[in-house]
Parts: sequence; C-alpha cells; structure tokens
Amino acid sequence: MLAGVLTGFKWVSLVLVGLVAFALLPVAYVETFCRDKAGPVSHTAVITEKKFQRAEANAYLSYPKLHIVFAYEGLAKALETGDEYRFDYTGSVLSFWSSLCSLTRKANRHGGGELSARGTIYVSGVSFTAEMAMKALYEETIGRLSALLRGSQKTPQDVLSAEVAADYARFLQKVPWYKYDFAAASEKLWALPITSWQRSWERRLALGGEWQAKSIYAKMIAGSLDVVSKPTERTRSVAAGLDTPALTAIEGVEIIKITPDYSIIETPRGRKFTPIIQEIIAKGGRLTEIAGNDDIMLSAVGKAKPGSLKFASGDILSIIDRAGFDDQRVLLNVKIDILVAMFKELKEAGLSVERFYDY
Repeated sequence: MLAGVLTGFKWVSLVLVGLVAFALLPVAYVETFCRDKAGPVSHTAVITEKKFQRAEANAYLSYPKLHIVFAYEGLAKALETGDEYRFDYTGSVLSFWSSLCSLTRKANRHGGGELSARGTIYVSGVSFTAEMAMKALYEETIGRLSALLRGSQKTPQDVLSAEVAADYARFLQKVPWYKYDFAAASEKLWALPITSWQRSWERRLALGGEWQAKSIYAKMIAGSLDVVSKPTERTRSVAAGLDTPALTAIEGVEIIKITPDYSIIETPRGRKFTPIIQEIIAKGGRLTEIAGNDDIMLSAVGKAKPGSLKFASGDILSIIDRAGFDDQRVLLNVKIDILVAMFKELKEAGLSVERFYDY
C-alpha cells in the first residue's frame, strides 16, 4: 500500500517537474538566443534631473505586461459574439514570447534591461502561458461541448462571463490584476438563475472555480506587491513648435521651463501620455526628447500584412495578430523628433496609433 502511494507521488512529482521545465523553455530561449550588443549612445539629454530620466530600454520591456492586458481585451471582444473556445489562446501566448524576443534584442541595443526587470517579465509570461494553456485545454474541450449542447441562446452565466471579461480588461488598464474583485463576480455568478441545466451549472463550476482561485491567490500576493516602490507617475519631455498658451491648453500638460527654442513640459505617464503626444502633433508641435531619450516605441493597429509594410520614419519590431480582433498590432521604434513624419506614414498605411511606451 505504502509502496503504491510512494510510486504515485513519484509520478506526480515527475509530471510537475516536467510541466515547470516545459513552462521555462521560452525563458531559456529568450535569454539564450534573443540577445544583442549595446549600440553607441549619441544623444545628449536636455532633461538631466535623475528623477525624470529613464532607461531607454524600458520602452521595449514595458510592452509584455500590456500584451497580457491586450489579450484580455481580445477575449472580451471574442465573447461579444461567441464563446470562450473561439478565442485564440495559443496565438496570444506565442505572440507574447515572439514579440518579447524581438524587444529584448532591441532593449539590449539600447543598454539592456536589468535582470530584475526581465525576471518580472518572465514570471508574468510563464503565469500567462500557464493560465492560457489551462483555459484553452478546458474551453476547447468541455467548454466547447457544453456550448454546443446549449445551442445559440446564451445563458445568464454566459452573459455575465462576457461582462466580467470586458470589465476586467478595462480594469487592467489602470489597476493591477490582483486588486480586481473576483469574489464579487463569483457571488454574482451563483446568484443568476439556471436557464440551461448543463450549461448554467458548467459555467458556475468552471468560472466560479477560476474566479475563486484568483481571489485567493490575489489576497496572498497583494501585500508583498503593494510595498514595491513605484517610479514617479509624471514624465518630462522637450516640446517645440507650440507657444505656451497652446501647450497649457492641452489637458495634463504643465510647463516646467521655457527657452527660445523649446519648452520642458511635465505630463502624466502611461495611457494618459498617448493622447497628449497626439494633441501636440495635431496642433503643429513636436517633441524632441522624452525622459532624457531620443527613441521611443509605439504600437499601431489596423490591417497589416507582414512583408507589405515599410516605414522611412521608424523600424518595425514586431507584427502581432490581435486575438479576438480581425487586424494586427505593429510595434515600431521611432526617433522622437520625427514622430510627425511617422504619424503621416501610419495614416497613409491605414494604421492608427494605439499607445506610446514611455519607459
């Protein structure tokens, strides 16, 4: 009896070790094959205050976290008209690691990212891979069968699943995932009426189990993650081509210094930064430096076939099929002082700016 238990434990342990090793394969690949040498630094920064200077490599290494956010946006989009099994889980995972490979090489050429920053990306990537793999395994088998038996009429549980997915995607744009109220979503799920015996109960068990597990895990890690120091939420840039009234009329812009040739402005970081850049350029202005850097990465979305795009104003780092959407995301590196030309090229290519990655 004891020998049988020990043998079973041995096999379970071997399987777990195998799964961990398999999950770490893409990490090993990126660390081994996605490397490059640092290039020369030719830019002399106007913004010299250390608090507002950021490593240029951070622009490229800030994308992977948002790739995960975008994946949940894609899932929410897929659920607007379909069921969970229609989402491209595999594509989301593969594009995470393939884009990370390209971005790591680019980050290396711009000084490279610290091991701690890369470690955080790897932990997120492995967790994302594991979650997508488990969801795909379930939703493309049991979930698919349950949806087919249900028919075309969605249950209240299906409707809630789509609502939570959309709400969660919006939430992730502003707040860390572990602060989402999964417990409340689970309670609401169980309070909904049963309209399809097999589908309603299957969704209760599948979604309820997932959300409760996330709720418990979030409580376990929230305390340790909240104490991690965060960089300032403001960024400084060098703007030219607009006078002071025009700049201050843009919401979020604060003038720090004015010279005959340029102004140093301070703005919010993150998602609020993108519309500010767009408005400056729309008004006829331009930027020449951001956080002490002369390069920045942006993403643009639209119909983009690999091999058919070429830009004089920037380098294509990666083209990603957007799971849940019928188009692509293009990651581009561009010199800040020619963003105006880049905007024009993107418009001509039928692409729209999605976001800037401000270090």
